[in-house]
Amino acid sequence: MEIVIVEKKTFEALLSGVETLTGKVGALCRRCNDKQMQKWLDGQEVCRLLRISPRTLQSLRDNRTIGCTQINRKFYYKPEEIERLMPIAGQFRDGFG
Repeated sequence: MEIVIVEKKTFEALLSGVETLTGKVGALCRRCNDKQMQKWLDGQEVCRLLRISPRTLQSLRDNRTIGCTQINRKFYYKPEEIERLMPIAGQFRDGFG
């Protein structure tokens, strides 16, 4: 085991930096915890809600009509995006045109 000797002033500066970092991390954690975690919908749920086929959903993604996030090979959608498309979902069922 290696022993490292540092001056008291240097050690106190290091401790001060660690305390500052701890405070900032704590503030970030509190800010993130204050935000409500929203539920993301997968493709199957979106198809069921909009009454569209998986291929139509893919077309909506390709045309950037609907926003999504991809994790590994699965796509997830914000509920707000689905609510935004609800009034015009019939157009997608009838085909793009």
